[in-house]
Amino acid sequence: MPDFARDYFRAASSVTATNTRIKYAYDIRIFLEFLISENPSFRGRQISEITLDDLDRVTALDLEEYIEYLKAYQSAGSEELVTNGERGIKRKLSALRTFYAYYYKHEMLKNNPTVLIDMPKLHSRDIIRLDADEVARLLDFVENGGDGLSAHQRKYYEKTRLRDLAIITLLLGTGIRVSECVGLDIEDIDFNNNGILVHRKGGNEMMVYFGDEVEHALFDYLDVRDTITPVAGHEHALFYSSQRRRINVKTVENLVKKYAGQVTTTKKITPHKLRSTYGTALYQETGDIYLVADVLGHKDVNTTKKHYAAMSDMRRRSAANAVHLRED
Repeated sequence: MPDFARDYFRAASSVTATNTRIKYAYDIRIFLEFLISENPSFRGRQISEITLDDLDRVTALDLEEYIEYLKAYQSAGSEELVTNGERGIKRKLSALRTFYAYYYKHEMLKNNPTVLIDMPKLHSRDIIRLDADEVARLLDFVENGGDGLSAHQRKYYEKTRLRDLAIITLLLGTGIRVSECVGLDIEDIDFNNNGILVHRKGGNEMMVYFGDEVEHALFDYLDVRDTITPVAGHEHALFYSSQRRRINVKTVENLVKKYAGQVTTTKKITPHKLRSTYGTALYQETGDIYLVADVLGHKDVNTTKKHYAAMSDMRRRSAANAVHLRED
């Protein structure tokens, strides 16, 4: 990365999460690689040689070409073809727009071509979630899925079974984010009130409450956790990996994918889909979208509404027989 870009990400460290900065850095690097590979003015240059004066010469037409490039390109040093849909392109342009706005605001650039191009319009799509019977089958499989495994496979399964069951039950029973789940400390659990202290995006803290099923799953896992001697510096983590360290997001994503694949082959289930499943179930039970927004930690209730496309469809279906055209 050029020195000026490093300065930008250092300045952003006080207002953005680490994962967000990593994604932004990746997106900005793709743009700089595009300039070098596709723009004759930059060919033969190294990314580290690009200057702010170079960025000042980028035009809106260059950015339109960048949008086309993002739809299908080869990453630097690889023959692998990378593709982006509407959301991927919009995220990369948002990162670039923020990048340019920073230097323009600080009068280090004279031009900001990112404001001259339209952001891609996102088309709505169905929210993927588990149905009630799929939730039950998923939990049953995590709890009793060792049948048919080899002795070696069963040994590993039994080693992580109660941890995995506690994690998936917690995600399904509270709707917390996977990042919030892996960030939990043992001290964040309050069994007196059946609540967990969750560290939300933006640094806010919130007590999220759980039911009996989550309580039982956590209690069972804690008996196993008490037998683990963690690596130094990880003593407070609630969930441990097999390396006796705080479990990470990727590990949780992988275990959710592994178990969910045994329940459904037509839905790509991730921890976020478990969160959507919880949001739908809570809304079905309460009908209170503001409560759901609060529990999920959404700042805008409109963000919450997208979880209930299925509910709207159910209402539309019920309308089919609500009006009688002729008397019986």
